[in-house]
Amino acid sequence: MKIEGFNPATGEKIYSYDEVSDAEANRALTKARAAFQEWRKASFEERGALLRKAAALLREQQGPLAELMATEMGKPLAQGRGEIGKCAVGCEFFAEHARGYLKPEEISKAPSRSVIYYEPLGVILAIMPWNFPFWQMFRAAAPALMAGNVMVLKHASNVFGCALAIEEIFRQAGFPKGVFQTLLIGSRRTGALVEHPAIAAVTLTGSTPAGQAVAAAAGKALKKAVLELGGSDPYIVLEDADLEQAAETCAASRLVNSGQSCIAAKRFIVVRRVANEFQRLFVERMAERKLGDPFEEGVAIGPLARRDLRDSLDKQVKKTVAQGGEVLLGGKPLTGKGAFYPATVLGNVRKGMTAFDEETFGPVAAVVRARDEEDAIRLANDTPFGLGAAVFTKNKARGEEIAAHRLEAGNCFVNGYVVSDPKLPFGGIKQSGFGRELSSFGIREFVNIKTVVVK
Repeated sequence: MKIEGFNPATGEKIYSYDEVSDAEANRALTKARAAFQEWRKASFEERGALLRKAAALLREQQGPLAELMATEMGKPLAQGRGEIGKCAVGCEFFAEHARGYLKPEEISKAPSRSVIYYEPLGVILAIMPWNFPFWQMFRAAAPALMAGNVMVLKHASNVFGCALAIEEIFRQAGFPKGVFQTLLIGSRRTGALVEHPAIAAVTLTGSTPAGQAVAAAAGKALKKAVLELGGSDPYIVLEDADLEQAAETCAASRLVNSGQSCIAAKRFIVVRRVANEFQRLFVERMAERKLGDPFEEGVAIGPLARRDLRDSLDKQVKKTVAQGGEVLLGGKPLTGKGAFYPATVLGNVRKGMTAFDEETFGPVAAVVRARDEEDAIRLANDTPFGLGAAVFTKNKARGEEIAAHRLEAGNCFVNGYVVSDPKLPFGGIKQSGFGRELSSFGIREFVNIKTVVVK
């Protein structure tokens, strides 16, 4: 079967790959399992040296890799360069900290010598999406490889060039054969990969429906899974917020990756007293961002990754307007070959409307008015998702109390927008998934936490 990729800015076909056969996939998984037996014996120093080499290669190839993302999924060049740089930082972080995170722990006051060891599981299957084609893979691979696991990547079909480039980075860095492999396979065969006996565990970043399917397959096979899924992140603006700063931060978050981010802000819940002023400032900030060719410097919003995604987003906007929402900015797809959609702000959005109830994956923001703080928190939590959230207030202690104890999400920020960082655990609750990536929590997801007692 042929799998084709198209430039979302022009509609032109950019590649056609033969999907690997079942026999080829089996050979790759057999190679991975054999590679694991040797890789698990490598020291942290040996693994870290190779991962640091991968970081250096990422920096050396930052420009071409950013151009590859711009071509395959429409990411503006500046954002692509930033993504590659972040991958390099993540590699170096885990090269430095893995030993400390996985150091054996002797339990004091136990009746016998009792030690907790962290042992690698084996072959980890990574099922990754197109929106951050490098970072989402490296944030999973860096800790997993440093823990002594090996990885097989099944990437999204519209970024196969990125998938092969990632494999090439690991090859150039000197990783042993079989430690990291890319399989060019379509989504319909994902379940069979998860259930394959060579696979020890699976990590997926993607939509909630994709996560449900993978969780079902992993559960049937009794395999560990970490799922980072969709989100409808609420950003609460309280009456004492710095509205200029809040509007700028909210616009920046909503338009990260042209709005195609699980942790981009999507619902902006504003206390009624300051709603008019925030809305005015927010529309201004959204309108300032330049839309255009992702290869053009200064462009903040590129095309959506595929035309069908653009069309689905447009349907969500139209449904919301039909339900009583108001278009304050944008609201119509651009004509032409590319999958472009302008920065859009919808006002008068309420519970029950599409833009409130569903994840909008693109540059569309929903402004929701709340009576007061209590109502704003209620509206923020009134969602099946729980990935990220933020609150804006000049009272930092008040903001921290809300973020820590009253918002239902895995990542909550005060006066800033949600981002992932190698030092901090990252993941969601409810239909946004389970498990954690990054930090000490992420590296321990794919290890056997083994108790050893010596009498």
